[in-house]
Formats: sequence, C-alpha cells, structure tokens
Amino acid sequence: MANDERQFVIMPLDRGHDRATFSCGVPALDRYLREQAGQDQQRHIARTFVLIDRTTSRIAGYYTLAAYGIEWQDLPATLTKRLPPYPRIPAILLGRLALHQDSRYRGKGLGGDLLSRALEHAFDLSNQIGAFAVVVQAKDLSAAAFYRHYNFIPFTDDPLRLFIAMGTIGKLRR
Repeated sequence: MANDERQFVIMPLDRGHDRATFSCGVPALDRYLREQAGQDQQRHIARTFVLIDRTTSRIAGYYTLAAYGIEWQDLPATLTKRLPPYPRIPAILLGRLALHQDSRYRGKGLGGDLLSRALEHAFDLSNQIGAFAVVVQAKDLSAAAFYRHYNFIPFTDDPLRLFIAMGTIGKLRR
C-alpha cells in the first residue's frame, strides 16, 4: 500500500472485528458489513477482507470477492475474438468496496490502495482457479468514474457495470 504499511493490514473478516462502528456513508454498504458479510462467508457466497488500522484496531475499509461469470456476448468484440466461445467466461466479482468516512482515512489514497490490494488478491486467485477479469457493479456514476480511473472498462449494456482483465492487472503489477 502506498500509505504507511505498518499502520494498516488487510485480513479476512472474523468474529473479533468490530463491525458496528464502521461507517462509510452508504447505508447499504454499512449494513452489509454489519449484518450480511458473516453469513455470506459461512455460506461460501463471498469473502470479506478488512483493512485494519493497527493504531486503533478499527476497520478502515473492506472489500468482498466472489466467483462470477461474464456472459460471452457481454464482452467487447475486440476481446471475444481472442476468447473461446463459452457461454460464460470465468471472472471474480468485486462485490463491495468501502472506506470508512472518518477523516483519518479519507483523502489519503486509501480507497485506491484498497482497490489495488483487492485486484492483487483477485489476480493471485486467478492463477489458482482461472478467471479472465474482475467485475464490479458501481453504485453510481461517481463510483464508476473511480473504477474507470483504475483502468476498468464499462460493459456496453450498462455503464455502471465494469471490468478489468487479469492481463491488465498483471501489467499494472510490474
């Protein structure tokens, strides 16, 4: 992470993390962390990873990853020319990404750092299970712009649904 790596650590969510005090300013994302993330993990639906501030033990942010499939015809023709015509192309869903609204965390590049960590994690997983891309469903146009800034490409049918190919992530890691 670009910020002080000693201050923050990413780890899988567990029962010991204080989820009640997390607030990113988006009620649905706050509610998910408090009420649904643990259940999704128990059911093997999604995995949640938390960014812990070591100085306070607070959750400064989180992201979720899950298996996903992209409809072959939803991808741009420039990509499908190089892909097998499977009905679904394997991918990883970045289901949620949120940063605490506390001023200690906002405006310091932690959102981009958290996204970079999520993409690195997804890339590593793709080397184990095979996945062509990371897909995200942005909440609004502002969130979509955030993802486009990090090389995500909108699907043609929905400007709020975006993806980044693993090949692109691999190039960015170098």
